[in-house]
Amino acid sequence: MSVHGIIGKKVGMTQVYAEDGRAYPVTVIEAGPCVVVQRKSKDKDGYSAVQLGLVEARGAKKATKPMKGHFDKAGLPPCRVLREFRVADGAGVKVGDKVSVDLFAAGDTITVSGVSRGLGFQGVVKRHHFRGGAATHGSMFHRAPGSIGASAYPSRTLKGMKAAGHMGAEKVTLRNVQVVRVDPGNNLLVVRGSVPGAGGSIVVIRKS
Repeated sequence: MSVHGIIGKKVGMTQVYAEDGRAYPVTVIEAGPCVVVQRKSKDKDGYSAVQLGLVEARGAKKATKPMKGHFDKAGLPPCRVLREFRVADGAGVKVGDKVSVDLFAAGDTITVSGVSRGLGFQGVVKRHHFRGGAATHGSMFHRAPGSIGASAYPSRTLKGMKAAGHMGAEKVTLRNVQVVRVDPGNNLLVVRGSVPGAGGSIVVIRKS
């Protein structure tokens, strides 16, 4: 298989024990199975890639007319989650091919991308780790951001100023994540450490 990635769903975290008795935190990911929905070529699309769809037990509730036409063209039932993966120009991958978790093996290093947990609107102390002011001696400066720009010049707040705002819910990519265990029978991938997102969130796994 020339596809070097798969779509997964974060199940949760647990721990495994090494031979020396030490416990290691791991994340369990339900990876795949996926199916090739579309094949893109350099001649027609300008680059070579495949579009994978995550095959779920429940499937898509209701596909829109454009999506229904997209899947009818491939001769496949609609998938709720689609992601694109680059492949080599001459890769022998065609629509309908299946991609499963046995793409990986214990000891592999992978790259995992996901959307981090959303934490809502947060202040500068939590969001940017500002130290804050004194807590006693009549101080009225505790968790405020402080100065956000000079008055006379440039008479405006510069772009990129660290301030309070929405925290989390952004794409995070972790590289060199180690695969601890692969369970092809249950489509499970066990990786060392944590990965972005809450339980049940979608992650994209690629070979490093």
